[in-house]
Amino acid sequence: MNEMEKTQLLGMTPDELAAHLKALGQPAFRAKQVFSWLHQGAAFEQMSNLPKALRETLAETCIANPVAVLETIESKLDGTIKLLYRLPDGHVIEGVLMRYKYGNTLCLSTQVGCRMGCAFCASTLDGCARSLTPAEMLGQIVCANGVLAPQGQKVGNIVLMGSGEPLDNYDNVVKFLRILRMEGGLCIGMRSVSLSTCGLVENMRRFAEEDLPVTLSLSLHAPNDEVRDRIMPVNKAYPSEELLAACRRYYQATSRRISFEYAMIDGVNDRPEDAKELLRRLKGLPAHFNLIPLNHVEESPLKPSTRAAVAAFQKTLEDGGVTATVRRTLGGDIDASCGQLRRKYNQSKEKR
Repeated sequence: MNEMEKTQLLGMTPDELAAHLKALGQPAFRAKQVFSWLHQGAAFEQMSNLPKALRETLAETCIANPVAVLETIESKLDGTIKLLYRLPDGHVIEGVLMRYKYGNTLCLSTQVGCRMGCAFCASTLDGCARSLTPAEMLGQIVCANGVLAPQGQKVGNIVLMGSGEPLDNYDNVVKFLRILRMEGGLCIGMRSVSLSTCGLVENMRRFAEEDLPVTLSLSLHAPNDEVRDRIMPVNKAYPSEELLAACRRYYQATSRRISFEYAMIDGVNDRPEDAKELLRRLKGLPAHFNLIPLNHVEESPLKPSTRAAVAAFQKTLEDGGVTATVRRTLGGDIDASCGQLRRKYNQSKEKR
């Protein structure tokens, strides 16, 4: 049986595992054992408290982790690690392991590519091949923990900001989050998770009712519809008034302050007047702005704002009572921005 035909156990809840093992003639308590082993990154042959016959059956018919590390590149500047992962069908995705004083944060992917078409993002250039399964999302964390294991460390925080639009893979992402926080597994709480969306309003409304109080990071990137229409096609389906109303609803449902991601683009969205317009439109909504120096994408004509423009924009927001920070650039020497390494890898394969 090849990898594509095998059952992905890592994406199962304990109850689902129990049902799967029951069909193999195993008692219910085996589910808790297998669940724990899977989230520790163990291969079936390492699951020492399982009968040998069961381990052999699982190895023949199931896959413990559908994600394998293809390549790791560590930044010489700040220790950021870029992870290139291989999936069972041969597709490649990527993640970024970032080191902070408060712990390790993993930026993970939710789709192979992206179909949102944002003008400043490398992930979307080749479209979306498919969405990831819960096991493939959890597997990225398990692999990252394996990379950190020699240092006695683990991933403590998750940002769903890699390739893909998380709310375009709604059901799989919701299941992933529910498994992520379960005892006996990775056990990462929702307050340690940020989910980035470009603004799929209907699914934002659904997500507000899921009792999964993650930090919602909205990729706003523009002060108004005129600018946002130019750089983010999704805005034509969900204009910013609808988007901001969904943000207010999410805050009311979760009491979680919204984080607005804002890529600073020279001459497009970076004037103090743009910041003042944002202040008017967001009045009364607890918010934080994460100002992002634009990553250069070869295929895009967009250029990053100057340091002076970023500083003036930040000051205008803060003078208006909205906190704003400038995202520290990490992994600049290793193509750490979203989609760059995967795209280069795929292009190199095509040339062979």
